[in-house]
Amino acid sequence: MKPERFRNRTDAGRQLAEKLAAYANRPDVLVLALPRGGVPVAFELARAFGAPLDVFLVRKLGVPGYEELAMGAVATGGVRVLNDEIVRGLGISEHEIDAVVARELRELSRRDRLYRGDRPPSDVAGRTVILVDDGLGDRSHDAGCRTGPETAAARPHRRGGSDRLPRHLSGAEGRGRRRHLRHYPRAVFRRRSLV
Repeated sequence: MKPERFRNRTDAGRQLAEKLAAYANRPDVLVLALPRGGVPVAFELARAFGAPLDVFLVRKLGVPGYEELAMGAVATGGVRVLNDEIVRGLGISEHEIDAVVARELRELSRRDRLYRGDRPPSDVAGRTVILVDDGLGDRSHDAGCRTGPETAAARPHRRGGSDRLPRHLSGAEGRGRRRHLRHYPRAVFRRRSLV
């Protein structure tokens, strides 16, 4: 199957909204966008669905000295994911990890204030969450996105339990690297396949 072509992110969002039309006008749907590229794609989905739109922030944890190589990610809601194979294989110390995490959490907090202002993150508990990006930049974002919305749902509330988790988590990307395009025709991923 040939990958779909889009004129721009707005066009990608509109085409994606057509493919996901079953989610339109559902009160349980929440669209989360990964800035920056995912925002214009997600905006079109949220507008077409009549659904609320919020951002979901993820920051790569780069290996010290080789920052483009991801050893993990941090995300909205206190999510921290590490690639143990890379950490062990490169002998990265807990002190080095903590320093990188602290730096990226500061940046995550800065961006959260920039995008949201004083508005709290949307509550994902019991919602059908459609997580939108314009294409996964690297696997570290993928890991943060797979665990993030579910963990973010439970952590801020501390009432715990499965009642704080999204009822359904879907992922959608408007465009992406070739290795991720095989997922595009389905466009929606059930929560089980993301975790």
